[in-house]
Amino acid sequence: MFQVRTDLAVEARELYKENKRQEIPGVEVEKSQVEDAIEITRVKIIDEKGSQLMGRPKGSYITIEARGLKSADADLKDSVSKVMAKELVRLLPKKKGLSTFVVGLGNWDVTPDALGPEVVSKILVTRHLFKMYKKTEDPTMSSVSAITPGVMGTTGIETSDIIQGIIQKSKPDLVIAIDALASRKMERVSTTIQISTTGISPGSGVGNLRKQLNEETLGVPVIAIGVPTVVDAATMTNDTISMVIKALKSHSKKGSDFFNILDDMKDNEKYALIKEVLEPYGANVIVTTKEIDKIIIDISQIIANGINIALHPGIDLKDVNRYIN
Repeated sequence: MFQVRTDLAVEARELYKENKRQEIPGVEVEKSQVEDAIEITRVKIIDEKGSQLMGRPKGSYITIEARGLKSADADLKDSVSKVMAKELVRLLPKKKGLSTFVVGLGNWDVTPDALGPEVVSKILVTRHLFKMYKKTEDPTMSSVSAITPGVMGTTGIETSDIIQGIIQKSKPDLVIAIDALASRKMERVSTTIQISTTGISPGSGVGNLRKQLNEETLGVPVIAIGVPTVVDAATMTNDTISMVIKALKSHSKKGSDFFNILDDMKDNEKYALIKEVLEPYGANVIVTTKEIDKIIIDISQIIANGINIALHPGIDLKDVNRYIN
């Protein structure tokens, strides 16, 4: 249904509201504010109609937005990590001796796509210790294993096949998959974390979709964590045109017919027009911010801290910060 490219459920909902001027049937939405800098939007698709209209599987999609993340100080990063940990705990299977397999999707040689591998490098892995001491559960820690499977272009193997093989041998109770995503708005790039219970498609952020990683394909529940690190040129151009129109209208009582026509167009209509103009020239490229190197390091630390706190009850933010540093 939606022509504008986005991996965020909250944006799919926004697009529907812009077009239909109403909430999506079969979808529940809840918003909350944490402190002044962090907003949480919980979108739950509860039936097939909502799934069809949203273009996404049934399940929960939690969006954590903090506009200051691009230049976050230590306090904001710690706050987002705590918020993320609380949201993850609510989604974890209620099982003693929980065993979790963390998968960092993406290409470690391409910075905007390296979020998954960077997160995994900071995960507190413990499965080998449980095996060594022949333990099945511990009050302070849980069994955690992790891998960065790479991409098919460098391994020659479907990512889902690698993960399925490991799951068959290690038999985890849960998979947490981390990947880079795409957004429809520049303001959400690197400032938004999406957590979902519906799995993920490796390569979705750069438009190179592979086989789905979800409970149906892997045989265990999958929690997907993603951060939009890129937009395409059509999205950026659309945002720019919208800002130009807004600025022009604020300086004149009555705009030209041309600007009024553009202003009346819906976002998905403008996006489709811009994409149609750019594609013959091969100009609809994927773009990211110039500070992406630092942003990936910062956000990977936030996500890893959130996962570590959620999976290991006996450690806190002070402990995990010491571990990854």
